[in-house]
Amino acid sequence: MIHNIRFRIFIYNDEDEEELIQGLLNILPNCEIQKEEVEGIFEEPITILTGLVDKKRFTKEFFNNLKNLDKYQLTKLLTDLDKKMDDNGNLFLRFSIEDAIDGKWTIVDSGNCIHLKVKIAAYPAKKEIAISKLKENIEI
Repeated sequence: MIHNIRFRIFIYNDEDEEELIQGLLNILPNCEIQKEEVEGIFEEPITILTGLVDKKRFTKEFFNNLKNLDKYQLTKLLTDLDKKMDDNGNLFLRFSIEDAIDGKWTIVDSGNCIHLKVKIAAYPAKKEIAISKLKENIEI
């Protein structure tokens, strides 16, 4: 169902890096994290955590957890699929970092979050086919 999952988190000076990493691990427990130090617009240091999850058992585990979101979240996800999917079948999700730290999965549209790019296994890799596959596999 999922080929791979790319993630990205921005960590600012006033945030607890270990706490944010724990939030990420609550969503993607088997991810390998790469760290990059950059400078923001106002010359403040920013740490960017990135990585890729592509082992089938880990992507399957993620998808099974995604399917178990509450009814409201799943309805919102399915309603917004057209906006959250690109033409190549990549699903773009954002999860609240504050809720992830507490072990909860909450899909958000903005704010401080964990950014995911989820490559849906669809052949050919087209938006319509990927959306159809997701709708077939997620029940509300």
